[in-house]
Parts: sequence; C-alpha cells; structure tokens
Amino acid sequence: MGHQVIIFDFSLIRGLWETRVKKNKERQRKEKERLEKSSLEKIKQEWNFILECRKKGIPQSKYLKNGFVDTDKKILDTYGKVPQLQKRHVLSDEANKERNKFIFQLSGEQWMEFPDSLKEQTYLKEWHVYNTLIQTIPAYIALFQDLRVLDLSKNQINHLPVEIGCLKNLKVLNVSFNNLKSVPPELGDCENLEKLDLSGNMEITELPFELSNLKQITVVDVSANKFHSIPICVLRMSNLQWLDVSSNNLKDLPEDIDRLDQLQTLLLQKNKLTYLPRALVNMPKLSLLVVSGDDLVEIPTAICESTTGLKFVSLKDSPVETIVCEDTEEIVESEREREQFEKEFMKAYIEDLKERVLGPSLQKGH
Repeated sequence: MGHQVIIFDFSLIRGLWETRVKKNKERQRKEKERLEKSSLEKIKQEWNFILECRKKGIPQSKYLKNGFVDTDKKILDTYGKVPQLQKRHVLSDEANKERNKFIFQLSGEQWMEFPDSLKEQTYLKEWHVYNTLIQTIPAYIALFQDLRVLDLSKNQINHLPVEIGCLKNLKVLNVSFNNLKSVPPELGDCENLEKLDLSGNMEITELPFELSNLKQITVVDVSANKFHSIPICVLRMSNLQWLDVSSNNLKDLPEDIDRLDQLQTLLLQKNKLTYLPRALVNMPKLSLLVVSGDDLVEIPTAICESTTGLKFVSLKDSPVETIVCEDTEEIVESEREREQFEKEFMKAYIEDLKERVLGPSLQKGH
C-alpha cells in the first residue's frame, strides 16, 4: 500500500469545520426537542424514579401527588443521597486542598516580580505563573528541589538563571512566549526533564550542546524562534517523540535526522525548506509530518511509496492569513500574538486531523 500524501487548503478546512459544527448543533437541538416531547421518555424517567424510591424504602405517599408521580420532588436527596454526595464532596475537597498546598499560582499584570513569601515555600511541586510583567526568575529557585512543573508561559522573562540546573526532579519546563534569547547550558543538568517548551520567544537561535544530556525528554517545542537548523543536541535526545520547529528559518533538515528513531510527530510548517531528506523514511515511528508546501520543490519518491505509518501533510497556505477575520483581527495585534493564535489553531487542527482524517491509519502507525 502506497504512502498517503495529504494536501490541505486551510480555507477549505475552515469551511468544513463551520459546516460540521452547524450541522451537529442542529442535530443536537432536534434530538433534544424530540426527547423532551416524547411521552416514552417521560414514562421511563418516572419508572426509574419509582424504582430508586423503592430501593431506598421511600413510601408512595412521599412521591405520589394526586395519583401522579412527582419527579420534581427532591425526595431522594432527603433520604440519604445528600449525605453520601456530601461525603464524596468532602473527600474530594480535602484531596484538592492537599494537592493545592503544593501548587503556586500567580497571574495578572500587576505583578512585576515574585512575592518575597515564595522563597519560604520550598516544598512546592508546581509553579504556574502567566500573563504577568515579571522579567526575572529568582536565583533561590535552586532551593525548590521537589519542583516537578515550572510553567512560566506568557510573561516578560528575559533569561533563565543558571540555578535552574539544580532542579533535578523537574519534568516540565514551559517558558513559551517570553523574551528569551538564549538557554543556559545548565539546563542540561535537569536529567528528568520530559517536556521543554521554548516556543514564541521569537529570538532564540540555538540551544547549548549540553541539552544532549536530556535523555528522558519526549516533547520539544522551539517553534516561533529564529533557528536556522535543528540543534545538534535535539538529534541526541534518544526518547524524543514530538518535535515542533515550525515558524523558524530552516532551509534544510539534517541527513541524520533518522537518529530520532522514537519520533512520532514532526512539525516543520512555516520554514524555508525546499526539499525533504530521504532519511525521513527510515524513522519507523514517525506518523505525522507537517510542512508548508509552497517552497518545496522536491519530495523523495520513497516517501510517497513508503508502506510505513507515516502521513505527510502539506499546508497550502498560512492558517492565520486564511482565518483572520473581523472577529480575530483585534487578537492578532503583533507578531507574537499572531504566532500564539496560530499555535493554538494548529494544535486544534492537528487533533482534528488525527481524529477525523487520519484516525485508522495513524493509529496503525503507532
């Protein structure tokens, strides 16, 4: 069976989505009306209600009114349902409170630096800080040895401190859409890191070789920066499964890209690629490859003839240029916001692509 090449025009995709959503909403509305008007549905509800009352030993006089079943009465609540629910809610609330003790959250443009009290909470496991005017990560972050998640997306951070390398248990680092221009070599000491998101910083051009030490990493996103090539350190991340280098300045791909033998998704759209290396065929787990087709003049025949699970998607045009309309013009006010909007769209698009267009074949490729 030959390889499947898919070419999409985003304007058509948008039209299909809008039509699909409208039809689905109309079907749901009609079905809801049908059920509401259905006497069979009402009878079913009454019988289920009666059975539930009998199980709880509730006398008929409590739920019958003038010979009719009064399903609006909250009789089930007064006969023991509420205490059980309350007990579950209490347990759930207690679990959430216990978990939240280890999570630090901060947002809002009124914040220009981290609160002083934070340095005393070294037991924290997660930081979630976004949409602030904070520019600097404090050096005392080295004290947070239990930190697992460091999400500092959409702030004004202009550099990562070398102390970040002290976070030996860190699994997720998200510093997307900040003002970073470089990454410290010490980040390579975060030996348990699994996900690294540097997208949307616009100015990063390279990554230090020391990041080759990140052998547990499975997801790397460096989209919307200024990379001219895929960093050497990335090619040595042996467990990498997802790589997004879209919206950069790539002119070619390394011939040894097949070193990434665990890679499943490779996003290359919005670069300056004119050809794709044959090595892509030698990547056994690669199941989704996305490029912008306008500049491509050569696609290896082997890709089209491949019998692997690889699916090749060529985007005919920029999703933002196609989709931006009166409702979204205010959102896309700058290049950074434009990239952010496009990234969110692409995420939804790829999920839809996997579920609807590539579903059976893509799953087979895994």
